[in-house]
Amino acid sequence: MAHRSGPTQSGQHLILVGGGHSHAIVLRHFVDHPPPDTRITLIGREPLTPYSGMLPGFLAGHYSAEEMHIDLRALCRRANVRFVHDEVIALDLARRVVRGRKEEAAYDVLSINIGATPDCRSTPGAEIYATPVKPISQFVMRWRALFDRMANVMRLRLGVVGAGAGGVELILAAHHALASVKPGAQFHLFASERGLLPNHPHGVRRRLESTLRRRGIYLHQARVYAVTENSVCTEQGAVTLDEVLWATSAAAQPWMAAAGFVTDSAGFIRTDATLQSTSHKHVFAAGDCAHVAAFPRQKAGVFAVRQGPPLAHNLTRALAGQAPKRFTPQRKFLTLISTGDKSAVASRGGRLVLEGAWIWRWKDWIDRRFMAQFER
Repeated sequence: MAHRSGPTQSGQHLILVGGGHSHAIVLRHFVDHPPPDTRITLIGREPLTPYSGMLPGFLAGHYSAEEMHIDLRALCRRANVRFVHDEVIALDLARRVVRGRKEEAAYDVLSINIGATPDCRSTPGAEIYATPVKPISQFVMRWRALFDRMANVMRLRLGVVGAGAGGVELILAAHHALASVKPGAQFHLFASERGLLPNHPHGVRRRLESTLRRRGIYLHQARVYAVTENSVCTEQGAVTLDEVLWATSAAAQPWMAAAGFVTDSAGFIRTDATLQSTSHKHVFAAGDCAHVAAFPRQKAGVFAVRQGPPLAHNLTRALAGQAPKRFTPQRKFLTLISTGDKSAVASRGGRLVLEGAWIWRWKDWIDRRFMAQFER
């Protein structure tokens, strides 16, 4: 990235920060519909970006690493977008300059899609002794080492902290991958005071709780207040563990609030229904790093995917000097939670709840179709 003191003078420069689901869809859109008279740069921490929908299947052994990753570098080439392998650490919003670890660059329009990370900082010991599930790209790289280490311990005791959909899928996938390798292994899932899957319908919670019980997975409903080298400490006592995976509620990157954006109480960029920052109209944000004030949603990959097409269209409109259009997400949406063994639970709108192997085949078809759009 070349250093510049302000926005580009010849044409316009669009910078995409992060290679999340929304930006992958934006790139795919730009392959066929490139914005005129615009240079585009994507700054990505990794050249391969994982698709979160296939992560549980990868951990369980149903997908290869190649099947669950989008090749950002190749996608950028097809879209005539420059890929920069770097990590953004600061923004100068007044001068419209992005600062990476290696270089800095000026932009005219900026879009941010960097996801979020589990909140390890607020629990003593978690940053040192637990392995966060996000960023997924880093977790995927650590999983094989974790798997080998867990396979070699005398008696495996694995814990997952966080009992939302991500934590439930994680413990069930790990159980499927490890239970046959380590007979007698113990698996523990730690929920907060709100319990298992607090944002899901009763029927989903009941089915998943039954699945955990059948698999012999211990469910702890007590606040985790510390993590040590070999245990998780809860208000009901300490649980001895060999490995701890962290899948709690998401935390924002500190540099977003430090840049001067208006954020929500958790530090995520506050946007309006056009996905524009409410405080800086030349900046767009999507996915987990954003909080759409008019339509608050939980942090989940399905929402980042849905925001991709309207984000692509609104970036094009902004570059053309046109007013972006409002995006109204669906009020009811399909939720699919895999259970490790090529089975899944589906729900929509809180009333319809279904379970079975055919649900997993349906989810597999949806996920593979999503990934196919990024192949050459």
